[in-house]
Amino acid sequence: MTSEKKSNRIAIIGSGISGLSCAWLLGENGFDVTIYERDCRIGGHANTYTLPDGRQVDTGFIVYNEWTYPNLIALFKYLNVETLKTDMSFGVSINNGHFEYGSDHLFAQKKNLFSFSYYRMLFDLVRFYKKSPNYIKSNEDASLGQYLKDNKYSDIFIEKHILPMAAAIWSMSADEAARYPMKSFLRFFQNHGLLKLLKRPQWWTVKGGSVQYLRKMKHVMKCEFRIDYQIKNITRSDSGVNIDNEDYDSVVFACHPDQAFKMLNDSSEDEKETLLSFPYSKNTAVLHSDTSLMPKRKKAWSAWNYLGDNQNRQVCVSYWMNRLQTYLGNENNLFVTLNPDKAISPDKVFATFEYEHPQYDQNAIKAWHKISQLQGFKNTWYCGAWCGYGFHEDGVTSGLAVAEKLGSCKRPWHSKDISPAGKHATG
Repeated sequence: MTSEKKSNRIAIIGSGISGLSCAWLLGENGFDVTIYERDCRIGGHANTYTLPDGRQVDTGFIVYNEWTYPNLIALFKYLNVETLKTDMSFGVSINNGHFEYGSDHLFAQKKNLFSFSYYRMLFDLVRFYKKSPNYIKSNEDASLGQYLKDNKYSDIFIEKHILPMAAAIWSMSADEAARYPMKSFLRFFQNHGLLKLLKRPQWWTVKGGSVQYLRKMKHVMKCEFRIDYQIKNITRSDSGVNIDNEDYDSVVFACHPDQAFKMLNDSSEDEKETLLSFPYSKNTAVLHSDTSLMPKRKKAWSAWNYLGDNQNRQVCVSYWMNRLQTYLGNENNLFVTLNPDKAISPDKVFATFEYEHPQYDQNAIKAWHKISQLQGFKNTWYCGAWCGYGFHEDGVTSGLAVAEKLGSCKRPWHSKDISPAGKHATG
């Protein structure tokens, strides 16, 4: 099914980090590349908002770490992108502040000093971090929720620590987090140093917001951009691809898989089965200055703050942007809240954005291993963060891998892929 014929004129659909990485590498190697983007801007989740006072704050992609983002770090170094240290402290506030703690202040709520159940949560936290990695070697294939139940973890640990953390990371409800495949969960946590109590990786953010790297990348890219463009028709054959009456040798779908499927009027059964195995959840992100969308106790305020009351509702997470992006300064607190669980006064809202995040279940994990079998069929290729865990490193890794496979070229740096997205995308 796979074709490795060298193509010269290539269309890339989607200008997130995957599409940009793929287009950049192909352009550097002499290919004639055109990027199609339906939005009025490039970048996808790399979305920076300019405040009335001129400060620029991110609302989608915000941070990366020095352990598990080797390709993104290499790209930033290549582009000479300026970055700053940040932190990934985590806070939890349940039932409007009835129960709260922060990773920097475990006893921000003083009554927890005298709570047996709270100490049980801390005990289970240590037990989970020490014992759970052994599960990767087992022959079992349970969900996170089933593993926690089978190993008799306390309700307080499950409902007020591990599920909130997973929900915050993958932008899903706690119930959906409980269905996350355990082995994939553990691999992600291990790679990101999240199963360590000490010596965790340093996290970083782009100074001035991710728009800074987008500007530098666009400046060096050798390709044509068609922004705010809605594709009407795609026709594929063994000899090439036609997009709205323009001929290309190949097309790369660097968008969500369900979006790619909708654009194809001649998809194979394999394409249909694989592309529709990755459900997405819609999340509303609000940039605001309302402190009521933070823990009640200031000591519990963290970089990431899970606000919960119902396991079934959409995840509600508030990012404290002044702490995550320190160039913003300490005055005039700024927050990005995903799916606010209460109304925000309009005079405190700067902007609202809609994002979609991939949701992973057993079907999605199985479909990961089928992506490479689709590549090259009818001169069609696929890349995206969905080929991995849904993060920026997954996006750049898959985009580079597809460019290398399609264009028989190499990225201008040597780094060992940490993200599985490249392997999933090209085998």
